[in-house]
Amino acid sequence: MSMKKLIWMFAALLVFTCTVAAQDQTPAQTTKTIQHAPIKATSPASGEEMYKTYCAVCHGTDGKGGGPAASALKVPPTDLTQLSKNNGGKYPGLKVSAAIRGEGDIPAHGTKDMPVWGSLFWTMSHGHEGEVQQRVANLTKYIESLQAK
Repeated sequence: MSMKKLIWMFAALLVFTCTVAAQDQTPAQTTKTIQHAPIKATSPASGEEMYKTYCAVCHGTDGKGGGPAASALKVPPTDLTQLSKNNGGKYPGLKVSAAIRGEGDIPAHGTKDMPVWGSLFWTMSHGHEGEVQQRVANLTKYIESLQAK
């Protein structure tokens, strides 16, 4: 066998081996995971700041559910821009507030994927109910501003 044929056969074998190895990844190698981090304090007066700090990682900065962590979730994040549309054109502020507090019946709420912000806000405010209410109200109002027109 000539040296040229031997080199071509070796190159073909190498390409085949690399292709098989690339396709032979286990699900653990391709599965994304959510890394939990300590909650960062924000101003209770700024719904936008709270949204960008706490919500955008899953719901995206535009509220459409395409945040960087969204693909790692079992239940896709809700498109927050469609809440009014899906509620007959009226923004469901009470339902949103309840969901934030963890009082609503939201499948993803309260799981390891979606924290219940009400209890986290309570901890951040050291039990000051007025501050928790301010946080929930301002975050709810900011989410209202994201509604599709």
